[in-house]
Amino acid sequence: MKAASAPTLPLAKPVAEIPTGALVTLRRKARGCRACPLWRNATQTVFGEGPATAAAMLIGEQPGQQEDETGAPFVGPAGHLLDRALEEAGLDRGALYLTNTVKRFKYENRGNAKLHKRANASEQAACRMWLAAELSRVQPRVVIGLGAMAAQTLFGNAFRITRERGQWRELGEEVRGMATWHPSAVLRMPKPDQRHQAYAELVADLRDVVAVLADMA
Repeated sequence: MKAASAPTLPLAKPVAEIPTGALVTLRRKARGCRACPLWRNATQTVFGEGPATAAAMLIGEQPGQQEDETGAPFVGPAGHLLDRALEEAGLDRGALYLTNTVKRFKYENRGNAKLHKRANASEQAACRMWLAAELSRVQPRVVIGLGAMAAQTLFGNAFRITRERGQWRELGEEVRGMATWHPSAVLRMPKPDQRHQAYAELVADLRDVVAVLADMA
């Protein structure tokens, strides 16, 4: 049973004002957000998806082109790799809440292609209120940051995936957090052995999520 009052949010930096409402209301509000310039070129807002009572929330970095086109998180190549890792780890994607730190696709045009471009600090800060709202509404007991952007949003700018991946932290009363590889980072690794090792580490970290959720049940 969720507590009536929202816990302290597991974010490294405070959020001045957190939008309120059910997830469907937050999704509708986020569609009209103009807090940063990303709305001008993106097709649509890519809000989180999953049960409002999910025990675990996975936070990625920002949408890619397929997510921008569909409006759903983790549906492109990185999403397919994540699906495979979740299945190997024994996690049901349908029971998780999946979202991103930034809710709109940022890119630069290169010929006919739209190449992913990392959201800057001010764009990340502008979007933090929506992540805070999702955390406040869902109140997950386990929060997983996928990639450096999500990890630093949770744990601070000094956090390094290469050094601190897979290490659990207390993020508040009965809330635990950890960061691991983003699936897109695994896909970008240049050597097959690097990709294999990083993928194995991602699956191992997700299996730890299963164990921690079982302990907290």
